[in-house]
Amino acid sequence: MSKFIKAAMASSVLAASVMGASAANAATASADARANILQQVTVTNTSDLDFATIVAGAAASTVVVAPVTGTVGCGVGLVCSGTTTAAGFSLTGTTGETVTIATDPSVTLVNGTNSMTASLLSSAALHVITGVAATDTFSVGGTLSVGAGQADGAYLGSFNVTVNYQ
Repeated sequence: MSKFIKAAMASSVLAASVMGASAANAATASADARANILQQVTVTNTSDLDFATIVAGAAASTVVVAPVTGTVGCGVGLVCSGTTTAAGFSLTGTTGETVTIATDPSVTLVNGTNSMTASLLSSAALHVITGVAATDTFSVGGTLSVGAGQADGAYLGSFNVTVNYQ
């Protein structure tokens, strides 16, 4: 009998533990996964910054090409002629997105051992891409510092613009 009582007690303890145990309180939730893919933004040069032809004077002065209109302001003692243009750029990217526009602060124009520096100014620092090519443009003008009796010759320099999604 003692074996029978031990077996009965063991099975009743087992039954009590199974019946007395309740399922853990489990909870679940779900979340969405998202991604917003943007078209790669590109920028293309459509025209160069051209200060045109300048006759240097006896004193240092500046020539300004406006970033939006490309119009010239010829400094005192200088003679400016020819057609000036602001550097032009076109943008492509995802319509409705905003991009930041940054340009090098200056460019050095060089002719052999001679040089001049132009400070640069963009027509826009921010731009919302419209998707209409004619309106997705900006320009860069500058102020060229011409030295007194600046050596003659064709001067050339290059600068960068960087466009990024905001």
